[in-house]
Amino acid sequence: MNTKVLISALSASLLAAPAFAQQKLLPAQSELGFVAKQMGVPISGHFRKFDAQLSFDASKLASSKVAFTVDMGSATLGAPEMDSELPKAPWFNVPKFPQATFTSTSFKALGAGKYEVAGQLAIKGQVQNVQVPLTMSQAAGVTVASGVLPLKRLAFKIGDGEWADTSMVADDVQVKFKLSLTGVGKL
Repeated sequence: MNTKVLISALSASLLAAPAFAQQKLLPAQSELGFVAKQMGVPISGHFRKFDAQLSFDASKLASSKVAFTVDMGSATLGAPEMDSELPKAPWFNVPKFPQATFTSTSFKALGAGKYEVAGQLAIKGQVQNVQVPLTMSQAAGVTVASGVLPLKRLAFKIGDGEWADTSMVADDVQVKFKLSLTGVGKL
C-alpha cells in the first residue's frame, strides 16, 4: 500500500468517526454530592474528583455508553473531623478501594429529555445493578445530565461494623449529580 493510499484511508476513517468521540465531562461545571441522615438530621457531602468517558447519541441509545469513576478519597462533608473518618475502613476504605465506578449497560428514553440508564455500580468492592434516572438539557453547546440516585449504603458496606446500626446513620443515601458535558449531539 503506498503512502498516498494509506493517508487517504486514515483520513477517511477519521472523518467517519462518530461525533461523540470528542464528548467530555467538564469537571469545573459538574457536581457529585450525597445526602444521608445522621440521627435523623440530613448531612450533605460531595466528591471533588470524578471523571466520565462517554459516547451518547440520543438517536442510537443501543450503542450509547458511559463509564464513570469517582475518587473516593475526594469525599468531603465540610468538617475536618468528619472528613478524616470517611477514608477509613468502616466507611469508604480508600486505601483498599480508592475508586467507585459506574458502567452503563443500557439507556432508555422516557421522553421530554428524561432517560433511565441501567448499569453496574461498584463501591468498596460491592457491585450492584442500578437504574439511574436522569434528565438531560442543552444550552450554549453544553449538555447537562442531572438526577438523583437512591442507594442503600449497607449494600455497599459503607459504614459497616459498629456503624451498621441504622438508628445512628440511616441506610438510605441520595446521590445527587449534575454533569456538564461537551460534544453531545442534539437531544
